[in-house]
Amino acid sequence: MGYRRRVSREDLRRLLESVRRGETETAAALEQLTHLPFVELQDARVDTHRAIRQGVPEVVYAPGKTPGQIAEIARTLHAARQHVLVTRVEPGVAAAVQAELAEAEYEPQGRLLWLGPHEVPILGKGVIAVVSAGTSDLPVAAEAAGVARRLGNKVELVQDVGVAGLHRLLASSALLRSARVIIAVAGMEGALPSVVGGLVDKPVIAVPTSVGYGAAFGGIAALLGMLTSCASNVTVVNIDNGFGAAYVATLINRL
Repeated sequence: MGYRRRVSREDLRRLLESVRRGETETAAALEQLTHLPFVELQDARVDTHRAIRQGVPEVVYAPGKTPGQIAEIARTLHAARQHVLVTRVEPGVAAAVQAELAEAEYEPQGRLLWLGPHEVPILGKGVIAVVSAGTSDLPVAAEAAGVARRLGNKVELVQDVGVAGLHRLLASSALLRSARVIIAVAGMEGALPSVVGGLVDKPVIAVPTSVGYGAAFGGIAALLGMLTSCASNVTVVNIDNGFGAAYVATLINRL
């Protein structure tokens, strides 16, 4: 069955009636539901069905989009009864979008724009701990923590516990051991995830940041260090990708 731009309530009613009468098997109906619509706008095809397919609604990436485009996409998702999360929203863009969507909330540190309930129901089974090496890494850590919260997780943020002062990290060892998933955010040489990984029996999602002097190469040194970690429970996302780490941590925390 091909993708369809629009599916009416009558289409869904007929499908459900067919299942009820035994004319369509449940598995076949579920397969049809995976091909439900997107909404075509002038500049975007908004995926209003992603939450059914993947468990999380479409998340909007702000860079490259005008405030008007962001507002239109957000309104479309909201009209489809989706929670709306927009990432990498600079303050000026956020103000322009909020002028059109007054109910939208803005988190400046994580650069996140949110249109949905102020308190999101907890869907995760445990705590996601977000561990930040330095204060300079905090914007990426705040993105990870904010996204994880908006996706229905209980989150604990541990700040400024880089390996230059290892005792600061060890002071939070009980929290690390109790977490179900850990996101470790670090720039410079990117050593923090390996240290964390050696302390816990949980998955550690490493996020290299672009923080560091010349030989850090904008996060490449941290990325390579994390990819070659000797801690076997460490996996790595892209440079500065707090969103990606939070998304994967959310899926793990729902298992």
